[in-house]
Amino acid sequence: MKRRDFLKQAGIGAAAAVAATAASAPSARAAQTYSWKMVTTWPPNLPVLQTGAERFAKRLEEVTGGRIKIQVFAAGELVPALGVFDAVSAGTVECGSGAGYYWAGKVPAAQWFSAVPFGFNPQGINTWFYAGGGLKLWEEVYAPFNVVPRPQGNTGVQMGGWFRKEIKTIQDFKGLKMRIPGLGGKVLAKAGGTVVLLPGGEIFTSLERGVIDATEWVGPMHDLRMGFYKAAKYYYYPGWHEPGTCLEVIFNKKIYDGLPKDLQMAIDAVAVETNTWSLSEFEAGNGAALQELITQHKVNLVRFPDEVLEDLRKLSKEVLEEEAAKDPMSRKVHEAFKKFKEQVGVWGSVSESPYYSLIADKYSLKS
Repeated sequence: MKRRDFLKQAGIGAAAAVAATAASAPSARAAQTYSWKMVTTWPPNLPVLQTGAERFAKRLEEVTGGRIKIQVFAAGELVPALGVFDAVSAGTVECGSGAGYYWAGKVPAAQWFSAVPFGFNPQGINTWFYAGGGLKLWEEVYAPFNVVPRPQGNTGVQMGGWFRKEIKTIQDFKGLKMRIPGLGGKVLAKAGGTVVLLPGGEIFTSLERGVIDATEWVGPMHDLRMGFYKAAKYYYYPGWHEPGTCLEVIFNKKIYDGLPKDLQMAIDAVAVETNTWSLSEFEAGNGAALQELITQHKVNLVRFPDEVLEDLRKLSKEVLEEEAAKDPMSRKVHEAFKKFKEQVGVWGSVSESPYYSLIADKYSLKS
């Protein structure tokens, strides 16, 4: 009997110990801190893009009370600019910052989540992500690669690019060597041009030396800083190829999924905040920079001829269908993109479009 009482008491004690351990596990997990590395595709100190990644890291540390600390490395400091996705996928680093079209060779469907020629503007693509199922679809695309994506910024409608010669007809693209990534690059190739992929740090020298004949980058604020006006005479608009380019922050999926729920929510919230911040920075800075390029540096600001834009629109439709036919996931994303674009386009045609046409003549560049 004494033996039975002993075993009974021992069993109760063991159960209590297990219960106590289980009860303390969530609090111990919640108290855990994480030290991560983030690699980016951006040159050091590049405003909004690289500084946006650094801002994201700082804000996340503040929001989580120091539970997540991220050391940020610019392109080439830890991995090459175009090696970011692979590094995050493999778990070499915990997170990265870039744009989906950089991974087109590995993940063709990723291109639709960065920039689609004649596609969504910033408001449209954010609406697709947050209210139209776009983000869930993006997660589905990246999941096989052990990566979790989040929108982390937007450049706004970009410029058409810097050209060393005038573009008067679609024929002028034939033989043109241009730095232009993503689906826009495939449209240029279909028009007879040659696509040259270069990281940001190599573009100016290549343009200056004639290695390339033209380049797109972002918009006036960044283009002024890059000094492209010193190497190319003509500055074209609008940015038909990138009407609202989404920037992304990506996480190793196993690491992200292993976080406590509150930290996952903190990451998502800071990504949304950074997304809004970056677009605001671009919108605020581009107007002043464009004015300086025109008035101080005497840049030739030129609109693509309507005929050229219409030809590019037709080529874009062909390219999108060709790219979508390459794999089932690209087709799925393309069809979802088209369906939502038609949905929001109906509203935009009676809201934003007429409004901007109404006020367009109220603004002009100072001579």
